[in-house]
Amino acid sequence: MHIAQLNIARLRGDRDDPMVAEFFAAIDPINAVADVSPGFVWRLQEESGNATAIRPWDDDRLIVNMSVWESIEALEDYVYRSAHVGVLRRRREWFDRIEQRSVALWWVPVGHIPSIDEGKARLEHLEQHGPTDVAFTFRQRFPAPVGPAMSEEAPRADAPAIPATTR
Repeated sequence: MHIAQLNIARLRGDRDDPMVAEFFAAIDPINAVADVSPGFVWRLQEESGNATAIRPWDDDRLIVNMSVWESIEALEDYVYRSAHVGVLRRRREWFDRIEQRSVALWWVPVGHIPSIDEGKARLEHLEQHGPTDVAFTFRQRFPAPVGPAMSEEAPRADAPAIPATTR
């Protein structure tokens, strides 16, 4: 099994606002770090090489990131022990606080590339039910399922997604 993650963030300003310019300037270098990190498998991207133009919610300031890694440890090393941590430390400069869950982790079979709808459904499941084997967090992890069966309560890809706006 591999680990998938989806995270969302709400920009403090419009995408062309100078307030978030440094964040957008950091995206390509940080994605390049991910691409060569041990355990990296895949990341969501469009023609520009990143996912900032993908808008799965009706909130133009909400951005999404989704990736697949060989292990939670590999993902955790990238997030907390690579150049990515510098961007993470500055997140309050660029992003508003989101009242709902903003990160979901879940297990996927090796070779599976999750859809954005799957990621949204996992995040919604985590928001509604808290950490379970269906969707969880770095703090409350669940082991990879053993054998071919995935959780019986896995959300459908067409499950309702989290609301775009929360205050």
